This record gives sequence, C-alpha cells and structure tokens, in this order.
Amino acid sequence: MKKILLKLLQLRAKAVVCHYKPKIVAVTGSVGKTSTREAVAIALAGSFAVRTPSKNYNNEFGLPFAILGEKNPGRNPVAWLGLFLRSFKKVTFPNLLVLEYGADKQGDIGDLCDIAAPNISIITAISPVHLANYKSLDELVAEKQSLAMRTSSDGLVVLNADDATVLAMKSSITSQVITYSIESDEQAERVTAEVTASKIIIETQPTICTRAIVKAFGEEAELVLKNCLGRSSISACLAAIAVAHQLGVSLADAVERLNKGMQPVAGRLNPLAGIRGSLILDDSYNAAPASMKAGLEVLHSFVPHRMEMRRIAVLGKMAELGSISRDEHIAVGKRVAEVANLFVAVGEEMKDAAQAAVEAGMAADCVVWFATPVEAGRYLDANVRPGDIVFCKGSQSARIEKAVKDIVADPLNAAKLLVRQEKYWLRH
Repeated sequence: MKKILLKLLQLRAKAVVCHYKPKIVAVTGSVGKTSTREAVAIALAGSFAVRTPSKNYNNEFGLPFAILGEKNPGRNPVAWLGLFLRSFKKVTFPNLLVLEYGADKQGDIGDLCDIAAPNISIITAISPVHLANYKSLDELVAEKQSLAMRTSSDGLVVLNADDATVLAMKSSITSQVITYSIESDEQAERVTAEVTASKIIIETQPTICTRAIVKAFGEEAELVLKNCLGRSSISACLAAIAVAHQLGVSLADAVERLNKGMQPVAGRLNPLAGIRGSLILDDSYNAAPASMKAGLEVLHSFVPHRMEMRRIAVLGKMAELGSISRDEHIAVGKRVAEVANLFVAVGEEMKDAAQAAVEAGMAADCVVWFATPVEAGRYLDANVRPGDIVFCKGSQSARIEKAVKDIVADPLNAAKLLVRQEKYWLRH
C-alpha cells in the first residue's frame, strides 16, 4: 500500500508541475540546505509567489508534499483522500518553488528530478554525511553533482566556491554558473566569485547578529542578520542573492528582504534563552563533520564576561560516516579541547571524541560522557551556570534536542522552539 501511495503522490506532483510550469529552485548539499532554501524564499518573496516547505521535505515522499503544499497525512486514509482531491482542484499556484533535494543513497537526486527538474540549482557544500550508503566519497560527490547535470540548459547552477569539491564541478557543467564565496586572506588569490561577503562580524552584545559586506555584480550592500550566527547564515544569503540576480531582483532589494526576514531555523544554530541566564546555541537538527566544526567556531566566538562563565560543547554522534567515522569524531574532540571549557559527550561514538579531547590537553574533569541525551540533559540541568554558552549538536539519531529541552528557559514553548517535537518523535 505504501508503494502505491508513493507512486500516486509522485504522479500527482509531477502532473501539477507540468500543468502550472512554475520555476523551480532546487537546493542540495551535505550541509546548509534548509537555511539556503529559506534565504532564497525570503529574498524572492516580494517579487514572486513563492512556495517552500515548512518542514524538511526533501525525499521521495517529502518533495511531492512540498510541491503540492501539503503535510504528511500519516496513516489517515481520509486525509490522504483529501490530499489527492485537492490536487485536482483549479487553484492559483505559485510561480516559484524553492525545494530541497536530499540524497541518502545513489540515484536519489535523479528520482527527485524526474518529479521536478530544476531551472536553478544550488550546491552548498560536500561533507561525508551518509557516506556509509555510498561506495566512496567520489560516488557521493557525483550524486550531488547530478542535480547540476539535470538543471535546464538555459538555467543556472549556483556553486559554493568556498568548498573546493563543489567548485571543481564548474568545469563539467554546461548551464550558466554563478559562484559565491566568503572572502578570506587564504582564498583571495585563488577564488574569484561573482557574489562575495567580507568583513564578517558576529555581535553577541547587546543583541546577537551577524554582519557582512556583500559585493555582487558591481554593487555593494550590508547584511545585518539578527539572531543569526556565523558564516553559514551569510553563505546561505549569498546563494540567495545569486538566484535573485538571475531572476531580476536587485541586490538592494534582496538584501533588504534578507535583513528583515532571515531568522534561524529551529535546531540550526538557533540562539535560545537557557536556564539561570545561560545562552543555548541550539544546533541539534543534524550533524556532519563540516557543520560540527563550523558550529564549534561560532561557540569559540563567544567571550564569557567573567571567569566562572564557560563555553560548553554538548555533542552527539555524527551518523552514517562509514569507515571515516572514528577519525572524524577524534578530530571533533581535538577541536573541542581548543574552544570549550566543558565537553558533554553523548553516545557511544562520542567516546572517541571525549578521549581525544583529554589527550589534546583538556582537563579530565572537564570532560563528561553519557550514554543518552536524557542523562546529559539531567546533568546540564544541575550544572549549567549563569552566563554559560551551551552549544548543542548531533545527528538526528543522537536526539540532542532532548538535552536542550532540559535547559531551555521556556520548556512549555518547546514545540515552537525545538526540533522533532511532533507526536511521532516524542514517542521515540
């Protein structure tokens, strides 16, 4: 029955795309897909009727839901019937869809493109997430690159020039290409991107925001992203600006909309008020080596006001890394030793990171390990101090949001603040 529903759902989504012919912006990559999708939708909302999913709908079921503007009916047959009936009604359909294309295994991108081939595609970054499902990193890279190859010949491919693997795709892409980059001394001589950001400043007092100067196609503007932290949010906005330019939206208009509308997504480096006046950097949605290291850099950018205030890293496993898993967890542990005052490691895989942190010079009494996020949450609830900065991250299966829930200042509002608060997740 599930296979029949899936086939019918995909056929309806494909038929709707063929009938209404919206422009399709597709985003893929190992990290940054959701924030980039959100940035594109914000930058273009004033000029197009935009549809983008409110949830992480990026697989064989999710993409059709996103196209149709529907939620997953679950096991409710009446709700499924209603979904299909609504898909046949004559409606005013958006003229722009901004969608995520996930790739858990080889062939996933092609299957999604069969439903909705993109006019514009964005490839954010490549990290060895889901590598356990591929024969090699090269096979994973080829899967992500297939989105660019399925982009219409008169369309656009937007590439992150800060990722050498992504930038290398440029030579084999026949569509128009625009690149984006965050400028640095190391890259200034070897990377020339059409859309760039420089002079990035993360402000933590009196309010949290990230600032950057953006240059694109001979123009300049300032991004001021309130409650957004670090380079990842800036990078997402650069990709959005490239798409906006392609679709006739000026840099000034795109940046104005991003400054007003860009907000952190739940579980993606979202600053939350914590117990006892602490600050939580909630990055618990998912984790890959690149995003884990990027989040630790953000933690490092916070300077405690007094000696007793600490930077705390609460980290769960990075899943599906295959043969490189142990090495990547060890690398994370070494970086934690450099940037944090307390390391709360969660789950079996993080034992290697905890040991690596101690071997890298972190005091043994500043490294604690727990088997589950629930145990970690109880420890944090008892030990978080006023002014502590608590960075929380792990793969979906690590369920680090369970630890976050124990220390958030407003637990009664957890359904709005945290990821995976639906009934299904709360039962597991």
